[in-house]
Amino acid sequence: MKPTRREAGALAALAAIGAITAVWWALALWPLPGDAPDWITRTRAVCFGSIHNGLPTTAGWMVLIGQPVYMLATLWLISGDTVFRGLRALTLLPAGRMTLGAALVLTVLGLGAAGIRVGRAASAADVMATLAHPQAMDVPRLHRTAPALALVDQYGADITLARFRGRPVFVTFAFAHCETVCPLTVADLLRAQAQLPDLAPAVVVVTLDPWRDPPPRLAAIAAQWHLPKDAYVASGGIPNVEQTLDAWQVGRARNERTGEVTHATVVYVLDRSGAVAFVLTGGTDAATLATLAQRL
Repeated sequence: MKPTRREAGALAALAAIGAITAVWWALALWPLPGDAPDWITRTRAVCFGSIHNGLPTTAGWMVLIGQPVYMLATLWLISGDTVFRGLRALTLLPAGRMTLGAALVLTVLGLGAAGIRVGRAASAADVMATLAHPQAMDVPRLHRTAPALALVDQYGADITLARFRGRPVFVTFAFAHCETVCPLTVADLLRAQAQLPDLAPAVVVVTLDPWRDPPPRLAAIAAQWHLPKDAYVASGGIPNVEQTLDAWQVGRARNERTGEVTHATVVYVLDRSGAVAFVLTGGTDAATLATLAQRL
């Protein structure tokens, strides 16, 4: 007995869920060559995240597993009996039994391939790092061209990213009159830097307040923040600093009456080539920053 039209429709919906799930899992887990199209890399990062070994982030795994379960549960609630009858009808037909068997084999092979992919990509060190610093392992790995930065440091020297080529760089944004988030952010970067003597990352803090943090005051600000030799505070002319902040997409608002700056907390981690590897917003800690630098 062939499936009825209604049963065939329910089975088609079940097959569609299976096909969509397979495409999602392939997009998230299929190893990408170095010359993979940029749109694929961006799509994977947006949909599932992407940590250093190419696997999805925690949120990405929730999408990969949760969405198919949700779709199957919805289909079962709406047409569960119809799906069951359609599957039973298929088992009575030779072609139906072959189709179900092929679907089962493909599912087992797909799950096996996914298990091998995850097993090869996730080393024991990755597992330990994930347990110790899950936030750092969930931050997607990027490879974006860093915006321009051409300012002056506390020594009166020109500071550009080219100076640090060949080593990681932490870039953040703060201002001297800030007594809350800014000192904590700078302190976290300095602690992370101290934890990485072999990598020797540089720290660059761009002022958010060029009106009150002009170049002549940078030496005092560096002393206020206890910046070591390889950490820099940068400023310049007001238009130049404002243009730099805009290029780095730092959200901020200045009170013209008091001079106080309300701003987003953002930290960029640059790799040895000077490209943006990670972006952290909303605050972080030294351990997370150190783990991200070790992922470069």
